[in-house]
Amino acid sequence: MAQAGGGPLASKVALITGASRRIGRATALGLAGEGADLLLNARSARDEVEGVAEEVRALGRRATVIMGDVTDEAQVKRMVEEAMAAFGRIDILVNNAAIRRQSPFVDMSYAEWREIIGVILDGAFLMCRTVLPVMVAGGGGTIVNIGGVSAHIGARNRAHVSTAKAGLVGLTKALAVEFADRNVTVNCVAPGKIGGERSKTSGESAKMSAEIVLGREGRIEEAAGMIVALCLPHARFMTGQTVHVSGGLYMP
Repeated sequence: MAQAGGGPLASKVALITGASRRIGRATALGLAGEGADLLLNARSARDEVEGVAEEVRALGRRATVIMGDVTDEAQVKRMVEEAMAAFGRIDILVNNAAIRRQSPFVDMSYAEWREIIGVILDGAFLMCRTVLPVMVAGGGGTIVNIGGVSAHIGARNRAHVSTAKAGLVGLTKALAVEFADRNVTVNCVAPGKIGGERSKTSGESAKMSAEIVLGREGRIEEAAGMIVALCLPHARFMTGQTVHVSGGLYMP
């Protein structure tokens, strides 16, 4: 399909990690609907992420798949080089890559701890550090880190996930301050219980320490909708914030 014109994100390019399914996929389609072209990353699910790319193209936007591991510094560098070769700019970065295993804390191996921290927190660090120079060179941009409610209320058997997601809150604030004068906004979206089919690494739905006020799990599109909103021009005065999409499960 020929490239469509218009939309508030027309001429913008967004890179999404963990873009093969659920919130990553829905965010890609949401940003495409607002006019952005997409760089879609996945570590191993090539068929799934290629399918998302086809969905983006069906909306009239360009899409390129960039396979790679966000925990590998050399691969991240190569991914960003491929992104620049494809589209010449990166205006939006969504750090969505994550794995969410479950294990009682005293049984948790250090390797498992490092695996979770590596994908969620180290991956966001490597992506931000590599993307920010090209983003700044292009006149600024938007970073959205995908946190989680467990970082704020805790979750049984998920100390590694809660810790990694809490780290994203600190990273968000630090980068928001450091890059404000270079026209980069940095925010975090913290979804609560989101329904739909979960990945193999997600485990069972976490038992949270409070009730969802709205009385239901969230929809994938509701979480993605907030991510997209933070990338739109009307959100340029918002930075360093963590926005909770949890149906009232957590109220700061």
